[in-house]
Amino acid sequence: MSPAALEWLARFRRYLTSERRLSPHTDRSYARDLAALQRFCDREGIPEWSALDTQHVRRFAAYSHKGGLAPRSIQRRLSAVRSFFTFLLREAAAETARTATAPPRKSRGAARRARVIFNPAAGVRAPKSARRLPRTLDADQMARLLQLPPGGDRLSSRDRALMELLYSSGLRLAELVGLDVSSLDLKDAVVHVLGKGRKARIVPVGRMALRALRSWLPERAALARSGENALFVGRNGTRLGARAVQARVAFWARRQGLGVHVHPHLFRHSFASHLLESGGELRAVQELLGHADISTTQIYTHLDFQHLARIYDAAHPRARRKA
Repeated sequence: MSPAALEWLARFRRYLTSERRLSPHTDRSYARDLAALQRFCDREGIPEWSALDTQHVRRFAAYSHKGGLAPRSIQRRLSAVRSFFTFLLREAAAETARTATAPPRKSRGAARRARVIFNPAAGVRAPKSARRLPRTLDADQMARLLQLPPGGDRLSSRDRALMELLYSSGLRLAELVGLDVSSLDLKDAVVHVLGKGRKARIVPVGRMALRALRSWLPERAALARSGENALFVGRNGTRLGARAVQARVAFWARRQGLGVHVHPHLFRHSFASHLLESGGELRAVQELLGHADISTTQIYTHLDFQHLARIYDAAHPRARRKA
């Protein structure tokens, strides 16, 4: 592709970090997906983004599928393309408004060449994929995992607190490691969370999590470096990273003999599923999880139905199998 077209990719990345304020992980995902689109355009001899049409995008999706990419990954790629062209359309409208009130300059040539008039990915859909329900731990498994041995060292106190908080409040891993001490309000039993897209929300903290956090805070004060604001710190006194949390959760799952792979997001799935099993309202669970769209939360209603179906099969006289 032309240097001007590649410059628009760089501008889009800057827009994601400065205006959308996406996480580094999401930014890297966009970069990978748009790099794949760029390679496709190079193979097809497409020099500018304005030359990309809907048929090209359909071929891009088909090429990705032929290359072994899963339908969900293709959906993510197409979402990245749609977002990129939405950005180009916005910039094209802004450029039109500027040129309407000022004489054109040579420096605007690159912007004119990159201008698009429609979003070619708007109507393109990925192949349908089987809907996978999120895996959860049941209440007994979760209780077993969180029943850490009494006493222990500072890291055990920290791990108990972070796992209790994950389950109590349904936090994402990035939200957990991003917490500062000031994010926690022990008096009101809430935590102030900065979620996806830098959207803030306030989430309740349960009784057991509060107890674990109160035990951890004095240990944290002795462990944290001077000036460190993070709620959870490592043995070196600095903010605990996501990889470290994943490793510690997996360690305790093995230590407690769960026999299944446990990762931090499993706490979030279990949090939502157990709330709905106990009669929680879907809208309330949506707010607690920080989902922008309720359809994302509705997947947990399928888990709730499976739970009810198992109870029915075990209890109904006409459903029980004879011994």
